[in-house]
Amino acid sequence: MLVGLIMRILQNIHDLDVRTFSWCLKRKRRDAAIAVSRIVSFTANGPLYVIAGLAFIASEHWELVKLLAAGFLLERCVYFVCKNLFKRNRPPEAIPGFISVIKPSDKFSFPSGHTSAAFLVAVALSWAFPFLAWVLFPWAILVGMARVMLGVHFPTDTLAGALMGSSLCLMLINQL
Repeated sequence: MLVGLIMRILQNIHDLDVRTFSWCLKRKRRDAAIAVSRIVSFTANGPLYVIAGLAFIASEHWELVKLLAAGFLLERCVYFVCKNLFKRNRPPEAIPGFISVIKPSDKFSFPSGHTSAAFLVAVALSWAFPFLAWVLFPWAILVGMARVMLGVHFPTDTLAGALMGSSLCLMLINQL
């Protein structure tokens, strides 16, 4: 009985997710949104985080370096466990006939790793440089939206990623 209730709730969430996903992809100026989404998504790729980390090492901002290193280590571990535990299909596998704009780096969609990492970085850098928060959080939100627009995540994947990256970073900040 409880399992049936949980399954109905999950199905309702999935149905809402698919409707929201479809609504996003039917917006006017979709081609322009996709072009911008490619750029925004690229800004949340791993190599750029390494470059930023090296810049913080060069400037001897050790507390931030430790926070980011521990944050990414923890976030990647939790991300990997969640991806393989939930095994949620990406939109092209879940929606018949749908083709994503880009090829994702892994098989499953929940949670969004790009979004999780972006929010981890936004929280960490806002902690170190509070005056940047007004730029960092909109950027992180745009990363999540870009992943939906590119067709590789459902909205709840990015919401879960945002919550995961933010909460893990806040937990580590509280340990400092």
